[in-house]
Amino acid sequence: MIRDAQGFSLLPDHLDRDGQQAMVELVAALAADAPFTRYVMPRTGRPFSIDMTNAGSQGWIADRQSYRYSALHPGTGRPWPAIPPVLLELWRGLTGYPHDPECCLINHYQGEGAKLSLHRDEDEQAKDAPILNISLGDTAIFRLGGPGRKDPTRSFAVTSGTVMVFAGPSRMFYHGVDRLRVGSSRLLPGGGRLNLTLRRVTRP
Repeated sequence: MIRDAQGFSLLPDHLDRDGQQAMVELVAALAADAPFTRYVMPRTGRPFSIDMTNAGSQGWIADRQSYRYSALHPGTGRPWPAIPPVLLELWRGLTGYPHDPECCLINHYQGEGAKLSLHRDEDEQAKDAPILNISLGDTAIFRLGGPGRKDPTRSFAVTSGTVMVFAGPSRMFYHGVDRLRVGSSRLLPGGGRLNLTLRRVTRP
């Protein structure tokens, strides 16, 4: 484990191969109930370069109106599937936060153009709660900054099975994915990368 003074923790290889495979199968089951969606950005209407779905009582969505949380899948109109127990166990064991997450945002990256621009997670009320991030599949070149958009950044490779925790000051740090090392993993049947982000949305 690598943990810095700002509350950011990097845990390479936290999930072994069997654990990663089980997580991929879990995501497939969730996506069968709540299909992946390609959202658009509110200001520009441009689509993201990644597909997204959620599990939990709250799901993060985006459309021409806003970025926000919703209790219902925008396509099916049904509630999101529950967060699986294995993910809740990871949260409880690694974050130390006394309340469970309400959202598991799942991002699916595929191909050379898949990326996520520098941003910070600020649509949640419970900004004191850590964020837990799980990577599966192709290696991502991850960029981590500071609390200001123009703060210096550093980039590093995040491999399959890595878990990251954003706690303390790092909870509000800007971060993003510059690109994938396409084909660096054979974990996902169709290639690419899955990223699972556990968040507490409302104040306990």
